[in-house]
Amino acid sequence: MASRDDDGLVFVALGGLGEIGMNAGLYGFGPARRRKWLLVDCGIAFAGEDVPGVDLIFPDIRFLEEERDNLVGIVITHAHEDHIGGLAELWPRLGAPVVCTPFAAGLLEVRRLGEPGAPKIPLNVVEQGGRVTLGPFDIEFVAVGHSIPESNALAIRTPLGTVVHTGDWKLDPHPGVGRPTDEKRLTEIGDEGVIALICDSTNVLRDGVSPSEADVAKTLMEVIREAPERVAVTTFASNVARLRAVAEAAAACDREVVVFGRAMDRVIDVATERGYLAGLPPFRSAETFGYLPRNKVVALLTGSQGEPRAALARVANDEHPDIALSAGDRVIFSSRTIPGNEKAVGRIINNLVTRGIEVITDRDALVHVSGHPRRGELAAMYRWVRPKVLVPAHGEALHLTEQAKFARAEGIGSVVRAMNGEMVLLAPGKPAVVDDVPVGRLYKDGMIVVSAGEATIGERRKLAFAGVVSVAIALDAKGEIVGEAQVEVSGLPPATREGEPMFELVADAVADVLDGLPKARRRDPDAVANAVERAVRAEVRHAWGKKPTCHVHVIVV
Repeated sequence: MASRDDDGLVFVALGGLGEIGMNAGLYGFGPARRRKWLLVDCGIAFAGEDVPGVDLIFPDIRFLEEERDNLVGIVITHAHEDHIGGLAELWPRLGAPVVCTPFAAGLLEVRRLGEPGAPKIPLNVVEQGGRVTLGPFDIEFVAVGHSIPESNALAIRTPLGTVVHTGDWKLDPHPGVGRPTDEKRLTEIGDEGVIALICDSTNVLRDGVSPSEADVAKTLMEVIREAPERVAVTTFASNVARLRAVAEAAAACDREVVVFGRAMDRVIDVATERGYLAGLPPFRSAETFGYLPRNKVVALLTGSQGEPRAALARVANDEHPDIALSAGDRVIFSSRTIPGNEKAVGRIINNLVTRGIEVITDRDALVHVSGHPRRGELAAMYRWVRPKVLVPAHGEALHLTEQAKFARAEGIGSVVRAMNGEMVLLAPGKPAVVDDVPVGRLYKDGMIVVSAGEATIGERRKLAFAGVVSVAIALDAKGEIVGEAQVEVSGLPPATREGEPMFELVADAVADVLDGLPKARRRDPDAVANAVERAVRAEVRHAWGKKPTCHVHVIVV
């Protein structure tokens, strides 16, 4: 058995295993007490209705903060938010070198320029196919197809062997923009010998091979050509191949493309600089939309996930200052709905359909394909790389478990299904979960980042469930009430079942408590506050069936 002073190679995820999003994978090399660490990706997740007031969720990096002196670098596989979105907030806590491709670097820079106070992160830019050495890790960027340019798998070489970290990928011989998955190079790396494959699990539940972006481009051409009036297309802003396909279809149909949404503008700027939109007619700005004939325009809109402040939601509510759609127009959702966003997207679709606007989704035509591998593509990756061990990544528990089963059926002898925080020994010896590190979530609450363990969010849920009552009472030194108690209620029903105003119910409960307290107890502000709080909560519960949050302020004058 190896001692703690022997070199070891381990993998542990701070995010992305057991969930889709918030990707942050750590590789450690060296003796257990003196490991050097490499962080792959630093992503975010988007908050749902269960965390009111929160917009973004980051991985809890307290373990890495404690190991900051041993962190040799941060490597970014690609520029999607769930892989890169946490850098601006978390990098100042780590301060390690960041390595990424030019497209990712460009998006980070334009975002920084648009966000006052965002840190300037020193970026080391590496082209696809390039290599960089960070501490004991030699990292090669291997091109893979995905739904954003310059996506990479990483071949991470160490003295104990090579690990292939796939990032997000798929097989697409005609990706529209950027390079396809480099089968030749992955096979060559497999020939060298690969001890472990850390592999995307997102689409493991689907058989076969994903359709191509070329198929989507053909469908978009047909759907736009057949449209009688205005066309609006909403998609992920980062999907440059899709933006190009829409622009090419519009040009072929003698239509002009008008762009709505800051995220779309940022991506177009960087993609144009990198040459990915070369040869296209210029995109038009939002204010030109109203001057174009209805059958000569295609609008590109942000908001495919139902984001309430994005352009599409404002259009659906007929509240956008620059664009309006009407009966006979066509809206194409060239995207898939991320789990958790179904209600928000459904509201937008219903608002559009109610107004006579035609909506086309991937249920109606091939207007979207995933950027992740189905089972046929996973099997191909296994054949090329031929790893000794597979660790499923990038997926919820179901996805990880299903890829583990599939990999075993495909002949991979050693499979370790791990979750966030579980440390997997990759070499030497038998791969297994050997330790765990603290993991969790951080919430971006306005301009402040708080731990998920804070009481704040739980308190907000209570406020949303049962409202709040505030009572202010002034007493003199003898315990006499000065003036009248001030009562405010928020979030409670206006009246009881019997029709009594809820405000009066609360005010009467406060008055009854104060009248019934002996003067000796009224000279104790804490006793008064406690008595009033108990009485108000009990009275409201009796009338309503719920206990509100109750704040009582007693002032001695």
